[in-house]
Amino acid sequence: MNLLLAEDDALLADALSAQLRGAGFTVEHAPNGAVAEYLLLKQPFDIAVLDIGLPMLDGLSVLRKVRQAKPTLPVLLLTALDALDDRVAGLQAGADDYVTKPFDFPELEARLHALLRRSQPPTAALQLGQLLLDREARRASVAGQAIELSGREWSLLELLANQRDKVVTKEQINQAWSGEGAEPAAGNAIEVYIHRLRRKLEGSALVIRTVRGLGYLLETEGASGRTGA
Repeated sequence: MNLLLAEDDALLADALSAQLRGAGFTVEHAPNGAVAEYLLLKQPFDIAVLDIGLPMLDGLSVLRKVRQAKPTLPVLLLTALDALDDRVAGLQAGADDYVTKPFDFPELEARLHALLRRSQPPTAALQLGQLLLDREARRASVAGQAIELSGREWSLLELLANQRDKVVTKEQINQAWSGEGAEPAAGNAIEVYIHRLRRKLEGSALVIRTVRGLGYLLETEGASGRTGA
């Protein structure tokens, strides 16, 4: 995944670049808006992270120009401005999402992956073991038998299936639900939905594992020695 990071703070840029590379991204750094605009227009990127307060050419100006040439490129804004008008201005300029400084890297990574998932339309059907997901109809079946899923259950199952064999955090689950217009989960709501899905996936040859302190993952039954809860 090729990512452009436009950030003029050298220390922050170095730290972010290292963390992003550790998360599997190939990172190109632009120290100012002029370089960011040039790179975005001349090179292929899967996603971009733009600081609003860039020298030479601010992030919003870069975004407006790039949007004309690459309307589908996912762009996340970094900003120290948390006022509603500033956030609205960023979204109106064409941003897909934004993160306010200071921020935690896991949140930034989760938002980037969410943007990448939205920008890459999935295939209509996904088969995992005995589980079949029909994305167009938003229906699921196990061994040919339809299973009833609520909106939240469907979003959670689709997220786990898309990230199969990878840990999905509670933050990612809440973001998937918020993308459906639902409120963030309160209390132990996520655990309740995970429990429901585990029962509905019986006979699918799949299990949802709990990875303590990290989140959940969907994998083939017996694929590892992890302990589920």
